[in-house]
Amino acid sequence: MRLVTVHLPVEFLRGLDELVRLQKYSTRSEVIRIAIRDLLKEELWHDQLIESISEELENTS
Repeated sequence: MRLVTVHLPVEFLRGLDELVRLQKYSTRSEVIRIAIRDLLKEELWHDQLIESISEELENTS
């Protein structure tokens, strides 16, 4: 993994800390990694998968 530095509003950090405090995640980093993964799945990878499936279906017709 690579180290990335970001600036976040204090409210975001409080939210991250609360999720860790509630033991939903073990660290802030884990929360951020999962949030980024979910965003990429929704915004980017989902569209690429749909496009790939569409192309595959067109090629089998």
